[in-house]
Amino acid sequence: MWFRAYHRVDNPTLRLICLPHAGGVPTAFRGWPPLLPEGVQVLAVCYPGRQDRLAEACITTMDEMADRICAALLPYADRPLALFGHSMGAAIAHETAARLEARHGVRPVALFLSGRPAPARTNHGELHRQDDHALVREVRALGAADASVYDNPDLRELLLPALRADYRLIETYRPDRPPTVGTPVFGYLGDADPAYRPDDMASWAEVTTAGCTVHVLPGGHFYLHPQERKLVSNIASHLAGITGGRAA
Repeated sequence: MWFRAYHRVDNPTLRLICLPHAGGVPTAFRGWPPLLPEGVQVLAVCYPGRQDRLAEACITTMDEMADRICAALLPYADRPLALFGHSMGAAIAHETAARLEARHGVRPVALFLSGRPAPARTNHGELHRQDDHALVREVRALGAADASVYDNPDLRELLLPALRADYRLIETYRPDRPPTVGTPVFGYLGDADPAYRPDDMASWAEVTTAGCTVHVLPGGHFYLHPQERKLVSNIASHLAGITGGRAA
């Protein structure tokens, strides 16, 4: 099962699909539902190879990941959809939205893309080819809130395959022609992010015909955890503006 709903919404007016970063899990979005209007249903994506999908093979290519999430979302497209993605999740959200629109005529009402610029502005590394210590060192350097799990040898052995698969997916994602969407993009970035600046996030304007707005919040690459309330409040405001209050 791809999606986790941590709060029941019987008759949603809108669904917000949340895609985690590399090595991330859906519980990162557990605190979002109480911060959003009652009509918004949060569906957090659980990638294969983690939590209760631990026995499933990890996905290592963008095409397969976006194809499968797109297919899994179709039964939920009876209501307006918005997508939020952080870091690797931002790239997956964009590719998924493009597939929904081009293949199924389903255009999300908003794309909230965090901590990663458009493909043309992204540097491509080789961390997925390096040893375990290098991978964990990178996660710690970025300030991931859950980095401490790698201190436990048993958990480290359990979690590293998914982390490595995610890095392989995002580091080998190099589209010749990134797809253009007709959905407005709202970019988010921590003001102390070690890799990117606001003009990097503004590059999402290159792949949307509906405009791009950038918001900068205090913090590093993982600003979204300490700034959760501000971030979700901002997202809620944009949703209300786009849907004419239907998200409220």
